[in-house]
Amino acid sequence: MPISFTAAALGGEIEIPTLDGYAKIRIPAETQTGKVFRLRGKGIKGVRSSTHGDLLCHMVIETPVNLTARQRELLAELEAINVKDTSRHNPRAKSWMDKVREFFAE
Repeated sequence: MPISFTAAALGGEIEIPTLDGYAKIRIPAETQTGKVFRLRGKGIKGVRSSTHGDLLCHMVIETPVNLTARQRELLAELEAINVKDTSRHNPRAKSWMDKVREFFAE
């Protein structure tokens, strides 16, 4: 399911299509691409079952296009803030081993 950059960063609620119509799911703040949400009982029926399975909803963050000058300015400002302390804002900035070293260093 594609979601906007701001919805992924700030959180919110989106409506997704299901077999029965639409369902609303709450997107937590700081959601990353690849996050999977499970909607219980919203999937297809099993071959030998009368109950519905689960619907898995994979999040894909859309990158904004056709930006205005103001939007570019705001994103550049955000990038400048992020560059100052990359490890704090980027979940992949530190490797798993770096995190283990920090844990044992304390």
